[in-house]
Amino acid sequence: MEIRFHSRGGEGAVSACEMLVAAFAREGKYASGFPMFGFERRGAPVTAFLRYSDKPIREKTMIYTPDCLIVSDRYQVDSPMSFAGFKPNGILVANSRQPLEEKPNDNVKIVGTVNASEIVLTEIGVLAVNSCLMGSFAAVTGWLQLDSILWALEKRFKGELLEKNIRAVERGFSEVTIVEY
Repeated sequence: MEIRFHSRGGEGAVSACEMLVAAFAREGKYASGFPMFGFERRGAPVTAFLRYSDKPIREKTMIYTPDCLIVSDRYQVDSPMSFAGFKPNGILVANSRQPLEEKPNDNVKIVGTVNASEIVLTEIGVLAVNSCLMGSFAAVTGWLQLDSILWALEKRFKGELLEKNIRAVERGFSEVTIVEY
């Protein structure tokens, strides 16, 4: 399966990609991920790519035909570039204050929306929506167990910051709105 992240610098897409790779590996899957940057600065567009499989992954190219999109910036949901190459029956996980009023792309089968910005500002105090969206990703796709994501968080964070991120992941998992078309 191929997952493409569309984000802005500082929102945590690269870290989310790395933690999801670790979580898939914990579940016995093969996984690889890497980012693509323009200018490395806060607010600049960032794309990250993740593949996982039951078999070794040899392909190292960007993902051109994703099965799933994780979009951390609501405005990128309206961008045709975000959906370039999106496979039919695809899954979209998006940060949005409200559920999307209409299907954002013909190839979308399932949409999960969560107000990740509000959740992370409440729980963590910074606008890094990655942890919340990882929880939503697990709930929407069913491809990964929530426990594996929490395990990956423990490898990256400690103390109070770990506890804040755990709350954000759990809220992302439980507060996501899922619509199937």
